[in-house]
Amino acid sequence: MLERSTARSVVIRAESRGAPALLKKSGSRAVADQRGVMCEAATVVVKVGSSSLTLPGGGIDVRRVDDLVDALSEVVALGRRVVLVSSGAIATGFPAMGMTHRPRTLASKQAAASVGQGILLAHYTSRFASHGLRVGQVLLTVNDLVRPTSYRNAWSTLDTLLRLGVVPIVNENDTVATGEIRFGDNDRLAALVAELVRAQALVLLSDVDALYTAHPDSPDARRVEVVEDIEALDVDTHKAGSGVGTGGMTTKLEAARIATCAGVPVVLAAATDARDVLAGAPVGTYFRPTATRRSRRLLWLADAAAPRGQIVIDDGAVEALTKRHSSLLAVGVTRVHGDFQAGDPVTILAPDGRVVGRGIAQFSHDEVRVMRGRSSAWLAAEMGAAASREIIHRDAMVLSRRRKAGSSSRSRNVAGQG
Repeated sequence: MLERSTARSVVIRAESRGAPALLKKSGSRAVADQRGVMCEAATVVVKVGSSSLTLPGGGIDVRRVDDLVDALSEVVALGRRVVLVSSGAIATGFPAMGMTHRPRTLASKQAAASVGQGILLAHYTSRFASHGLRVGQVLLTVNDLVRPTSYRNAWSTLDTLLRLGVVPIVNENDTVATGEIRFGDNDRLAALVAELVRAQALVLLSDVDALYTAHPDSPDARRVEVVEDIEALDVDTHKAGSGVGTGGMTTKLEAARIATCAGVPVVLAAATDARDVLAGAPVGTYFRPTATRRSRRLLWLADAAAPRGQIVIDDGAVEALTKRHSSLLAVGVTRVHGDFQAGDPVTILAPDGRVVGRGIAQFSHDEVRVMRGRSSAWLAAEMGAAASREIIHRDAMVLSRRRKAGSSSRSRNVAGQG
C-alpha cells in the first residue's frame, strides 16, 4: 500500500522518451548552482497546502504556521518580495463550526471556508505584524484569471501591494466558488500567480519532501534532485495523503509544468524545509524552467484563458506553425467547432486531435467556416482585403509542448498531499 496519512514521500515512475538524463541525481555542482536562483529571486511565490498548516483532524496548527511566517519574514527582511498562496480555509474552519470531519457538501464547505478564512487570516496578520509586516488578503478563483480584464486587474492589485511592502496572501475564494472547490486548485492558482507577478521562483510546500524514482520503501528508491523537462516524464499519481486537504501530486506537477513553461523555476519540498528552500539549499525537487518568459498576454492565453472554440487544421498547416512559426491562414483550416467571436481564445488542433496550441482568433466562428480552405488571394478577390488576413497571427499564438492532448501526466500511484 502506498497511502499514509502523513506521507513525506512521493512515488513516481519516470521514463525518458528518447531524451537523455531527464532526471539528475543529487550531489552535482550544477545542481547547487541551479538552486542559487531560489535565494536570488527578487519576487518569489510560495504555496502551502492545508495539511502543512492544520492539525490532522482540522484546525490551525499554530506552531507550523508561525514557523512558515518566520521563514517568509526573513526573506522580506532581505529586500525580496513574497506572495503567499495559502490553502487551509476549509480545514481551519470546520472544527470551529463543531464539525467532526471535513464537510462533503458544497454549502458546508463554503460555510467552513468562510469561518476558516477569517481565523487563518487573523493569525497570519498577527504573526507577520510581530515582524513589522502588513498583509493583504486577495481571494481569487481560476475564473477570475480567464478574462483579460480581470487578469489585468488581479495583476494591478498584487503589484500595488508588493510595491507598498505588503505581503499578499492569496487563496482561492472557496466561499463563492463552485466547480473550483476541487482537487488542488491552489497549486494551479499559485503557478498562475507566479506568472502574473513575473516571479523569479515558485515554491510548492507540502507534506511531501520530494519526488522519488520508486516507492520510498524500495531499496532502489532515490530522490529526484532535478527535473530537466517535466513534459518528458511518464508520471503515475493518485490518492491524497491526509483527510484535511484536497490537493495531490497531480496538481503539483501541473503547476510545475505551467510555471516552468513560463520560464519560472520551481521547487517542491516539505513545508518544514521552507527556510532551506528559500536559502537555495539542496532540498526537495528542483524543476528547471524550460522556456523563456513571454508577455503577460501570451501567459494568459497559454494557461489562464478559457478557449471558446476549436479550429482544426491540416498537416501542412501543422508543419507551418510548428516548424516555421508561421501564422495560421484560412487555407490550412479544415473544421471549426464552438461559438467564438473575433478576439476570443481558441484551441488549434491537428487532424488527429493533437493540441497544436492556442491563439486569438481574428474572425468569428461563422466567418472562419466560410473562409476555411480558401487561399489568401481568393479571399482578397472575393471578400475584400480584410478577409485575407491571418486567422490567427503568430504573435497571438502559443504552441503546445505536449505531444498529445492531456499527455503530460497519467494518474496511478502517489502517496502525498497538498
